[in-house]
Amino acid sequence: MRLSRYFLPVLKETPKEAEIVSHQLMLRAGLIRQESSGIYAWLPLGLRVLKKVNQIIREEQDRTGALELLMPTIQSAELWRESGRYEAYGKEMLRIADRHDREMLFGPTNEEMVTSIFRTHAKSYRDLPLNLYHIQWKFRDEVRPRFGVMRSREFLMKDAYSFDLDKAAARHSYNKMFVSYLRTFARLGLKSIPMQADTGPIGGDLSHEFIILADTGESEVFCHKDYLDFTPPPITTNFDDVAGLQATVDRWTSLYAATSEKHDAAAYDAIATDKRVSARGIEVGHIFYFGTKYSDPMKAQVQGPDGKPVTVHMGSYGIGPSRVVAGIIEASHDKDGIVWPVTVAPFEAAVVNLKVGDPDTDKVCAEMVGKLEAAGIDVLYDDRDERAGAKFATMDLIGIPYQLIVGPKGVKSGEAEIKVRRGGDRRTRPLDTVADEVIVLVTQARKLA
Repeated sequence: MRLSRYFLPVLKETPKEAEIVSHQLMLRAGLIRQESSGIYAWLPLGLRVLKKVNQIIREEQDRTGALELLMPTIQSAELWRESGRYEAYGKEMLRIADRHDREMLFGPTNEEMVTSIFRTHAKSYRDLPLNLYHIQWKFRDEVRPRFGVMRSREFLMKDAYSFDLDKAAARHSYNKMFVSYLRTFARLGLKSIPMQADTGPIGGDLSHEFIILADTGESEVFCHKDYLDFTPPPITTNFDDVAGLQATVDRWTSLYAATSEKHDAAAYDAIATDKRVSARGIEVGHIFYFGTKYSDPMKAQVQGPDGKPVTVHMGSYGIGPSRVVAGIIEASHDKDGIVWPVTVAPFEAAVVNLKVGDPDTDKVCAEMVGKLEAAGIDVLYDDRDERAGAKFATMDLIGIPYQLIVGPKGVKSGEAEIKVRRGGDRRTRPLDTVADEVIVLVTQARKLA
């Protein structure tokens, strides 16, 4: 992709309305644009990141056996009356009416709709277990949207819903999502800690929030320090292994970790002083088991093995991809801009031409871009007629992990420079090997995820 033909409206100054680092950098780096209070357009660079986040989420959901569908954003009020949540949900729900005066709403979540889909088509215990998920836009009319996409009114959500015959089977479905989330956030470059959490308006009696520690976190969290050294479950995880998954969940819940709503001061004080962590945290995922809270009033039943009707047990599991993008930036940035993990970077590498119009420099850059693209690397080619300092600042601001810098002096001496965004390491290499080294660096970084 040639930067001269790309739409990248970077800002030199930090907008006054941006309170936290992720909001500041997303606006400055041209990832998003505010359209109204709490509502943002995702510009080309930001959309590339969002798509990569979604892809990792999809891969890890599919690995568990979950099945993707796509439900509409507009829902019937009647479904929510069945569950008893229509009046109880509050002003956060955007209630609307169509031209026939039918009461509708812009969905803040999808428990009711997915339960309706399930009860229509699933009839037997042989149809279970089932986990349906989608990635769809949601709307909650927050009284005070703030922090950019971290707390917006319109947001993208991956929500999954499990259906099982009994509590034991439902707990296994819960464990699948628990372990899947650990893997998902690790691949996104985040160190997440599962914490006991309040179930809120979703309901139920078992819930965990997946928290990343950050100074700009919305709430105070408490945990054992050893969680920071835990290794995420491997790609070889067998999601059909009931005992194995339970053992993984047991390990990740064996130490103290809780959000402020579930904090037990006495249990926390029992931890050795040097092992206590009290910090701000950002929620990047939330999972719930709520039994028959929705299936009971909505009569979601299947025929059991004995021929009698059984009300199914349910759980729901959310990740906010749009919020995750901001969370990654909060966890990974420096004074010059964003420092993306390779797995979600909008471009994995950039070729920076320091003398556009110089025939030899242009030729070498074109060859390097071609070589990187042939190796399957996402490449941004900075072919703008700009001074070198402006090019370096842009590459650092938007966070390209590996920058291959080519100038006429280097071409004449047969050299080019590689800059590694994380840490700022710079190295000079021969022209005939420099692109190969970038390919190796990107490939290695992908494997670490």
